[in-house]
Amino acid sequence: MLVANHISWIDIFVLNAVLPAAFVAKEEVRHWPLIGWLAAKNDTVFLRRGSRGHAKIINGEIAAILASGKLVAVFPEGTTTDGTHLLHFHAALLQPALSAGRPVLPVALSYWEPTGERSLAPRYDGEISLGQCTRAILGRRRTLARLRTTPLLGLHGEDRRAVAQAARRAILEACALPVEVDSAQAAGADRIAA
Repeated sequence: MLVANHISWIDIFVLNAVLPAAFVAKEEVRHWPLIGWLAAKNDTVFLRRGSRGHAKIINGEIAAILASGKLVAVFPEGTTTDGTHLLHFHAALLQPALSAGRPVLPVALSYWEPTGERSLAPRYDGEISLGQCTRAILGRRRTLARLRTTPLLGLHGEDRRAVAQAARRAILEACALPVEVDSAQAAGADRIAA
């Protein structure tokens, strides 16, 4: 299973160019012009967020894809950022890989200007529309995509939360992002300490 940070809709094409995989995407993507059609043609598993019953069905679909020998890619942040930081990693979608004894491969995505500066052109976060994002990408003469894999995780029976936290740390380091405390992890540690 591939676990990657998420910056833009083009992340899928970058990952597929190097590590072809089925993707897990929010249900709304199915209805996006062109991108939804392409996603459906690529064994995409569409997730209805906030539904525990649907999550169980999705986990079964992911397990079946993994059992067939294919890779599945997930974006555990659950949304995009501008690429300058990471959000909390949700661990639930990692469970099918861990239950099947399949490793998790953290993959760090970043975009760069030819000058060596981090590019914000591909970002598709906040109030940026799909059209604005596409225009920003097309407005650049050249944008470099960097994909870095890190060591495999989940090989020793770790639970999904531990694997998600380790994947997040690995991606932070590979993207050369500042290491900040994951707010959800810190809240959990506070509850344990109390």
